[in-house]
Amino acid sequence: MADSANAGQGGAGHDDEGTSRRDFLYLAVGAVGAVGAASAVWPLIDSLNPAADIRALATSRVDLSPIEEGQAITITWQGKPVFIRHRTSEEIETAEEVPLDDLIDPEPDAERVIEPQWLVMVGICTHLGCIPLGQSSSDPKGDFGGWFCPCHGSHYDTSGRIRKGPAPRNLDVPTYEFADDTTIVIG
Repeated sequence: MADSANAGQGGAGHDDEGTSRRDFLYLAVGAVGAVGAASAVWPLIDSLNPAADIRALATSRVDLSPIEEGQAITITWQGKPVFIRHRTSEEIETAEEVPLDDLIDPEPDAERVIEPQWLVMVGICTHLGCIPLGQSSSDPKGDFGGWFCPCHGSHYDTSGRIRKGPAPRNLDVPTYEFADDTTIVIG
């Protein structure tokens, strides 16, 4: 009786061996399938990364050494104008002395700069996206000696903070760092 029961199920030893072979085959096929799927999907995922020329545009190196005190330059970074101003000691002092209560978007000058003499900002008015005047020595600099947006009358101070007009916040400061004493890397 017991022999016929084991014969119908193939025997206890045979089931254990068959089950372990089947499990091994499932695992092996599953592993090969996972590797195959990953190798098929990887090129698609990799193609979503930006191209090398786009990654190169993500950062800009700027040599600050030719910019004299009181001068400003405009560079283009990711299609946006970036204002870089070598501030005078008077401009720095004026920016640092402004009480935060007088500001529409309170932000200390020290939080907007890495080195006080170098102010780096995205030159786009935060109201409607115009480009404020004030980079050239002959440009109107507004009521606070910084930048002036003639489109709707926003006035920015020597730290690029909104002081008067419809703009809701300060000019944006991009991510940047000093690569050495006279070179910054934006982005």
